[in-house]
Amino acid sequence: MGDSLGWRAKFGVLVPSTNTSVQPEFDRMAPHGVTSHIARIAIPNIAIHNDDDFNELIRLIAEAQMAAVDSVMSCEPDRLVLGISAETFWDGLAASRKLKAELEAHTGLQVSMGSDACQAALGIYGAKRIAVITPYQPVGDRNVVRFFEECGYEVPRIKGLKCASPVKIAHVQEAELAAAIREVDGPDVDAVVQVGTNLAMARLAGFAETWLGKPVIAINTAIFWHALRAQGIDDRIDGWGSLLLKH
Repeated sequence: MGDSLGWRAKFGVLVPSTNTSVQPEFDRMAPHGVTSHIARIAIPNIAIHNDDDFNELIRLIAEAQMAAVDSVMSCEPDRLVLGISAETFWDGLAASRKLKAELEAHTGLQVSMGSDACQAALGIYGAKRIAVITPYQPVGDRNVVRFFEECGYEVPRIKGLKCASPVKIAHVQEAELAAAIREVDGPDVDAVVQVGTNLAMARLAGFAETWLGKPVIAINTAIFWHALRAQGIDDRIDGWGSLLLKH
């Protein structure tokens, strides 16, 4: 017999140890029989005031990541899910593909991650011109724009919130995120995409679609949707926007 709670799928989910948004959002979106099991990538909550600080954060995550991967593998998950987004966009499309290949080779599991999930979601909607919201410093924003442009998208606007530490990303409230959505939106974009998994925007994105009349893709929703559909789980889940409800 299989797992008594995760009898449909067990996801091994990597998050930075500073991240407090992925686990509760994934748990709230989960259909019956799907469970998420968190491996925390041990990093300090460093101050982030500029590009150098943000580059150091990416280095710390990369350095500690494989230990977290190995720890979650002992629960025998069905799929590896990256609950971290910056690393999946870093250095463009080729680097993203390399990261995924390395993780799949190391674990023997298929991987769902933010960069792939966003591409898949945008493809569902046929979006070509996107606006993006991030919690990052400018170097992070540049890497996100580079990735999307290398995938064939246009990015007329990107809003980086320049959060002062990894933990403080989760302190951004829905009112600030709603203002950012309105700031980047316009008739020249087909969809709004939010990256940065510690920004808790999954619920708000669903509401925002009703204001804007276009897709608003929160990265945690996209990642979880990608993982579910890749496992053959097609439940339509209300309350998190059109991606989980209609696709």
